[in-house]
Amino acid sequence: MVSRATTIKDPKGLHLRTATIFSGEALKFKCSVKIRSGNATLNAKSVLGVLGTCAKYGDEVEIICSGEDEEKAAETLIEILRNLNIEE
Repeated sequence: MVSRATTIKDPKGLHLRTATIFSGEALKFKCSVKIRSGNATLNAKSVLGVLGTCAKYGDEVEIICSGEDEEKAAETLIEILRNLNIEE
């Protein structure tokens, strides 16, 4: 199991578009992927799971991966969160 943390930099937080992109990328990995924000730890391969964290701008989130490709998944997904800043 590996985990990585970052701060949400998108001014809109983890909204529907960013959650869809993030969970879509998480689905590409074989390992289990969870996302934690505050007291909530949810399935990061689910758009509703990502939205369920209610992560806002400035909140810290943690990505927790467990399984076959956990290292690659953790690094890739945390980098996506660091770079997501989509203007609608």
